[in-house]
Amino acid sequence: MLDKRMTLDDIVDQLSDGMTIGIGGWATRRKPMALVRALLRSRLKDLTLVSYGGPDVGLLAAAGKLRRLVFAFVSLDHYPLDPHFRAARQEGLDVLELDEGMFHLGLRAAAMRVPFLPTHIGIGTDIIRQPAFRTVRSPYEDGEELVAVPALPLDATLLHLHRADALGNVLTLSPDPFFDELMARAAKRVFVTTEKLVPTPELDMANNARFNLCERALISGVAEAPFGAHPTSAAPDYQLDLGHLKTYADSAASPEGWADYRARFIDVGADHYLDAIGGAGRVAALPKPVY
Repeated sequence: MLDKRMTLDDIVDQLSDGMTIGIGGWATRRKPMALVRALLRSRLKDLTLVSYGGPDVGLLAAAGKLRRLVFAFVSLDHYPLDPHFRAARQEGLDVLELDEGMFHLGLRAAAMRVPFLPTHIGIGTDIIRQPAFRTVRSPYEDGEELVAVPALPLDATLLHLHRADALGNVLTLSPDPFFDELMARAAKRVFVTTEKLVPTPELDMANNARFNLCERALISGVAEAPFGAHPTSAAPDYQLDLGHLKTYADSAASPEGWADYRARFIDVGADHYLDAIGGAGRVAALPKPVY
């Protein structure tokens, strides 16, 4: 398929109950939040989510979409612990909790199509007491015992990037690409939202090849979603919306608060969402946060 353009709902229609879905980005940076909100509006359920988590995790947990969570952390950065995630953990959400390095190795193993990768990470800690872990012994003269980090294969990965064309060529313009490439390579299918869908020549791939996340053959669908990472950042296009993140965090205080947040910001279309958060001008003018 040469033309990979889709709508948000088209992408959600490609997913099904029980899937293992990877969500790219990192905490409050470049999360595919427009797609996450589309997932919340759908009937999908019993998902296993794999994420360096931010509000994507909290929203999907609050909406009852998750069967299991595989994560290295879940943070709103300036609001260190997502209260919706905390509530889900306290209510017994099934999880596989990984060190950040282990999470990286799990994605890399899946991307390499191997069942595990060995590491020293976790030795002497309770993290490897989880049922998912095994140890292996080096076949070489050292005979060292190592932790076997299991691969994290994904049925689908959802990413938000800065520029793309209809063919699935994509550019990541943020200072840090995070682990989105591994998320893409670990998945059977990859769906991308982009700030701007442009003609192929405007990507200027001859000069921008270093910003190309992965080959277009890995991309199954592309949807244009301006401000599609909000309230997380998509720098350099726009910054993190701390005010909105506080509104989101405060919504966990009561069932009424969550219902109000959902009515205002989730159960609405993209145009209404942009109006609800103050418009394109406000988002474009958000100041760079101090970490």
